[in-house]
Amino acid sequence: IYEDFMCPICHEFEIQTGPALQQLISDNKVTVRYHPVSILDRASNGTRFSTRAAGAAAAAAVDGRFTEYHRVLFDNQPAEGSDGLDDAKLIELGTSVGLGDTFATAVRERTYDAWVTKSTDTFSARGFNGTPSIVVAGKQVQGPGGTLPTTEVVTEAVTQAAG
Repeated sequence: IYEDFMCPICHEFEIQTGPALQQLISDNKVTVRYHPVSILDRASNGTRFSTRAAGAAAAAAVDGRFTEYHRVLFDNQPAEGSDGLDDAKLIELGTSVGLGDTFATAVRERTYDAWVTKSTDTFSARGFNGTPSIVVAGKQVQGPGGTLPTTEVVTEAVTQAAG
């Protein structure tokens, strides 16, 4: 799943399909790889919120709290076109899910910015231009007419991929 933490459609997908994905993960039916990207940096008034949020998510992953941080980021998603959350708020959200000083340092020092740039470049090189982009077994999953896929569409794609 390629997603941008400022993308309102990504948030919608997380609300709609996130619980089903978590159940599939718990049931050992899928491995989900999240690829945070920063295509909406242009929509955060120069603050590079998408890059900073994706970098914070990477720091959370290193500290074993990606799932919790992913959830809290979307629960506190700023509006597209706003400044986004500042670093202090990103760190506060991390603290709320059990992240500590190593995480805070990574956020302040922008430790994972280059990684976010690489993730975003890979996203573009693979021909994607909108988020969320959901890929199952190498094939992009979309709803009718290229719309956001429903939970049922995603689940069916997983079932078909499993054989």
